[in-house]
Amino acid sequence: QLHIVESGGGLVHPGVSLRLSCTSSSVTSDSRAIGWFRQTPGKEREGVSCISADSSGGRTSYAGSVGGRFSISRDNAKNTVYLEMNSLKPEDTGVYYCAQAGGFLCSLLVADYETWGQGTQVTVSS
Repeated sequence: QLHIVESGGGLVHPGVSLRLSCTSSSVTSDSRAIGWFRQTPGKEREGVSCISADSSGGRTSYAGSVGGRFSISRDNAKNTVYLEMNSLKPEDTGVYYCAQAGGFLCSLLVADYETWGQGTQVTVSS
């Protein structure tokens, strides 16, 4: 059974950086797209970034609100996907979830993902 675990969240001041990690227990994770999502109380979960499977070129995509500040990458040898978050803003606060898609294409749609981690809290506050 596939398990996904996120780590790296925390409480930080605006302007600093954090790196989130998403580790999968499955050795087939490099053939599936991985996405990062975030959710705040009272709001729907939203796509932040995704990376396609290597077989699809490892293409990446970002939500407009994080483009230029966040960067997603994957280390298949470690079954891990990273989300580097720079110049953090208070509006980046939320629970960040990592998920594995059913297919190999990158998508920011929640419905395209099958397996989810438990999430890691990121709080950006002065």
